[in-house]
Amino acid sequence: MFEQMEAACRRFEELAERLNQPETAADPALFRRLMQEYHDAQPAIEAYRSWQTARDHLEQARALLQDDTLDAEFRDIVHQEICEKQQNMAELENILKIALLPKDKNDGRDVIMEIRSGAGGDEAALFAHSLFRMYSMYIQNKGWQMEILNLSETELGGAKEVVFSVSGAGVYSRLKYESGVHRVQRVPETETQGRIHTSTATVAVMPQAEEVEVQLDMKDLRIDTFRSSGAGGQHINKTSSAIRVTHLPTGMVVECQNERSQFQNKDKALEVLRSRLLAQKQQAQQDAINASRQGQVGTGDRSEKIRTYNFPQDRCTDHRIGLTLHNLDRIMDGGLDDLLDELACREQAEKLKQLNGPA
Repeated sequence: MFEQMEAACRRFEELAERLNQPETAADPALFRRLMQEYHDAQPAIEAYRSWQTARDHLEQARALLQDDTLDAEFRDIVHQEICEKQQNMAELENILKIALLPKDKNDGRDVIMEIRSGAGGDEAALFAHSLFRMYSMYIQNKGWQMEILNLSETELGGAKEVVFSVSGAGVYSRLKYESGVHRVQRVPETETQGRIHTSTATVAVMPQAEEVEVQLDMKDLRIDTFRSSGAGGQHINKTSSAIRVTHLPTGMVVECQNERSQFQNKDKALEVLRSRLLAQKQQAQQDAINASRQGQVGTGDRSEKIRTYNFPQDRCTDHRIGLTLHNLDRIMDGGLDDLLDELACREQAEKLKQLNGPA
């Protein structure tokens, strides 16, 4: 590990030097890539330098014990300092291990999210809209940027489907845990007898794809135009500005109708299609890895129920980690960090377990 850190320190110093060079500043793409690498390496470098300082202090304290002129009281103080430094070094080594864990290559990407109503009819669509509101408030709290790409609403104010992009620092690293089936248990607004209904909605979180990663052949696409639909009345677009793109090899269909021009909707639809194709490709690679692991639990498959929102009991349970919180109102208002922090810690613990090997 320490040889790896020495190499990382040399690379870190090289990055700092290159970032200060005029030719790097003149190339925005190169500067952005190097700055991201520098930023990603910084926590591990700082932890390693703190470990080196603690190691030097420990060696100095041990050297003091070689002095035969020290009195007993001072020796006790030195022994206590040695114990503290050893504990500090152990803690820093653990921080280093975490900092050196393999990172998800998509963590620095922006995302495209898709929320769709599932089982439960009108209530499922209302729940899908509630999830969209929850994520919108979380995104706003984080200072990220969101853009709605497609929204299909119901007469009751629900959402059959909503597709939106999110951009900002560390977006995928946080929102990636939200992919899956979300279940709600509550008394719907449409319920007249006070009965609790169970409904579902699906959430997909896809890293945004660059054009160079997923190149689309226009011969593989069928592009149709149609009139945008809305809640009715003045909201209905009178021109055929909405776009439907069908990827013929896979049968994927993407619709975009939230922009006013066909060209804008087409660009947004192609952006969503690239991200879906990238996600499909990455999922196929992950499935191949998972197939070789016996007894693996929680593969992130979208068919799995990942979370239940129980309104009568003010309870939110994440089934992947067995965590239950009783602050549902705050969660639905965008207070997701407690859940996401626990999921990130679980992921770290699993990676550490794999790194350390069987006990």
